[in-house]
Amino acid sequence: MKNITKRRLAFVVAAAMGIAGCADDGKDGADGEDGAPGEPGTTPTPVTEVSEITNVEYIAHMVEEGQVTVEFNITDEDGVAITGLDSAAIYLAAMTEQGIQRSRDGSVGGNATFGGDTPTEGATITEVDDGQYTLVAPMAAVQADTESLIRLQVGNDEGIAASPYIIINKPENTHTSTTETCYSCHVDYATSDIRHSKYVALNTDGEVDFVGGCMVCHNNVPRDIAEDGTSLDTGGYAKATMQALGHINHQKFEKDFTPTNCYTCHAEPVVNTSIAGNGCSDCHGDGQSGVIVPADGFDARAFHAEATSIGLVEREEIRANHYTTTSNPYFNPTMDEWIDHKDVAWTSGYCVDIALFDNSGETPVQLNIGDMYTAGEVVYGGAYINNYHNDSIVARVISHGAEGYIENADGSRSVCYGELTAGYELANLSASSRVTIADTNWEDSDGEFGVSFTGYSEVVDPINFEKVQDWGRRHAVTEDSCTTCHNNDTNYHKNGGYRDGGLDCVACHNNGQDRKGALSAPGFGPMVHSMHWGIGNALSGAKTDEDGNNVENSAASLNADNCVSCHADGVSLADVPNQYMLSKAYNNGDAGVMTSPITANCFACHNTDAALNHMEQNGGELNVPSTTEWFTEGTSESCATCHDTGKSFGIDMFHNFER
Repeated sequence: MKNITKRRLAFVVAAAMGIAGCADDGKDGADGEDGAPGEPGTTPTPVTEVSEITNVEYIAHMVEEGQVTVEFNITDEDGVAITGLDSAAIYLAAMTEQGIQRSRDGSVGGNATFGGDTPTEGATITEVDDGQYTLVAPMAAVQADTESLIRLQVGNDEGIAASPYIIINKPENTHTSTTETCYSCHVDYATSDIRHSKYVALNTDGEVDFVGGCMVCHNNVPRDIAEDGTSLDTGGYAKATMQALGHINHQKFEKDFTPTNCYTCHAEPVVNTSIAGNGCSDCHGDGQSGVIVPADGFDARAFHAEATSIGLVEREEIRANHYTTTSNPYFNPTMDEWIDHKDVAWTSGYCVDIALFDNSGETPVQLNIGDMYTAGEVVYGGAYINNYHNDSIVARVISHGAEGYIENADGSRSVCYGELTAGYELANLSASSRVTIADTNWEDSDGEFGVSFTGYSEVVDPINFEKVQDWGRRHAVTEDSCTTCHNNDTNYHKNGGYRDGGLDCVACHNNGQDRKGALSAPGFGPMVHSMHWGIGNALSGAKTDEDGNNVENSAASLNADNCVSCHADGVSLADVPNQYMLSKAYNNGDAGVMTSPITANCFACHNTDAALNHMEQNGGELNVPSTTEWFTEGTSESCATCHDTGKSFGIDMFHNFER
C-alpha cells in the first residue's frame, strides 16, 4: 500500500475543498478582523559537518563509579558549530600514593574511545544541541572520588579534524616543573618535528600545559617489567616516567649542565622528599640510603643546589663578591727589564693593567693577583690588545705567548707586550682581560672550570692612546640565553663563561680573529648557530661513537626554528653591521678569505647549494679573497630588503622570535 505523509494528505484535503467550492459560488462575505501579529521569524544558526580546525569548549565533567562523563561544545575554524561528531577519546590518569598513574590494562586509571577503529564497548556520544555533546566513557577502575588527570580529544582528521589534546582536569601538586621552564629550551614543542610533538596538550583556557600533557602517558609510575625483561601492561603507561625524563635523560646534555640545579626546571618546591619515592630514586639507587625527614619549609631544590659537591652556591658567591677592572691599552717607553713568555727581554712595552677586587664588605678591597696566583687561588689572569673598528674586534694585535706579567705593588697585574703586530694601523685599540678564581671543584682542564671574569677596556687611538669611544658591540641575545641550558656556571673553555649571553666568547670569537672553530663557522653568531644546529653540531667533538667518530650533540634535540631561545628580543637584519668577517672556518681552515655578515650567519645552518645561490644572487659573498683593509670595506648583500623582521618575507615568517 502506498504511504501518504501528513503533509501530502493535508494538501489533498485542501484541493478537494477547493473543487467543492467551485460548484456553489456565492458572494464574498465581509472581511474579518485582523489577527494578532505573529512572532518574528529567526534565522537558523549555521552548522557544519566538516572542519579544518576543531575547537573544543569544555563545559563540565563528572567522575563516577566506573565511568567518566564530559560535556563540551565544538566549533570549526570560523566559529561555526560542528554537528555529527562521531569520534572522541578520553584518557584518565589517577592520583595514587605513588603519584600520577595509568596502567595499560585499565587496572589504574583508564581510557576510552568512541568511534574509530577500536571503539570502547559502552562508550557513547550524544549531541544534545547543535555542536554540544555529552561523552560517556566507561572505565572499570575509576571510582567516584578518584583524583584524576584527564585528557580529551575529539575528531579524527577525516571530515571533522582532530582537535588538540585538552587537559580538562588536573589535581593540585601534580608537578612542580612548568611549561615556562620546559619551554625555555623546548620552545613551542608542538610546532617542532621532535618525537611526540603532536601530543602537546592545552588547558581549558587554550594555554599550553606541556608537563600535564606529558604526564598522561609518562606517569610518575613506570610500566612494569617481567623477569625476562619484557614490558607488562601493569604499573604505569610508559617505561620512562616523567621524573626520569627530567632527571636521567637530561644528563645526556653533555656540556656544562647539572641536573642538580633543580631551579632550572622546578619553578615550585619539589613535593616528594622520600629517597625511595618518585624522582629521588632515579638518581639515589633503590632508595636504601634512607628517607629524608624534612623540616618545615624544606626545599629539595636548595638542598641540591647548595651541595658542596656541585659547587653552585660557592661559584655564585665568588661571582657576587668579586669584580675586575681593565685599563685602556697604553705604551710605556721606559720600563725595568722584563722577560716575556718567549724568553725575550724588553725595556718598553704595550701594556694593560688588570685588577681584582673583593666587594663582599661595605668598601671594595683590591686583592693581590700575583700573590693569589702563586697560592693557586687565581688560576688565570691575562689580557690581549685588539684592533677595533666599527664597533667590532677586527684583529688581535699581539702574537700568542709574547706577553709578560708584571706584578704591581697595589696588587694589580700589568700584562705587557714588547711590540704590536703590523697590518692594522688604521684601526683603533682596545683590550680584553680574563681573571679566573679557582673554586673547590676547580680542575686544570683548558680553562673549563673556576669562576671567570671577562672585561673590555675603552677604545683608544693607536698613536696617542687617547680615548676614542666606549667599548661596545651589537649583541642581539639575552643575558640568560646561554645559562638557561648551560646551568652549572662554569666555562666552555679558555676561561670563557656563559654569562651575559656568551659575551665572554667575543673576546676570541669575533669578526677578525679568523679561528677555525672546528671548521663549523666563523665569528661568534655563525659559530653558535652552527655548533647548535648546523654542520658544527657534530663537529664539536663533545660526543663520539664507538669508533671515535663525532656525532651530533644534544642541541639537535631542540627545534632550530625557535630563535627566541636566544634572541628573545628579536633580530633586526638592518642593524647587522655592513662589515665582512674573516672566514677560514668555511674554507677548510685556509686563511685569506672573508664572508659578508648575514650570509655568514645564515649559511651556518642553510648550507645547501640552492640556499647559497640565493644569498649570492642578492649580494651575499662566501669566502671571497680578503684585502689588506677588509674591515673598512662595505658589502653588497641586500638580505634585509626582503628578510628583515616585519617584511613580507621577513626572517620572523620562518623563524620564531616570540614565546
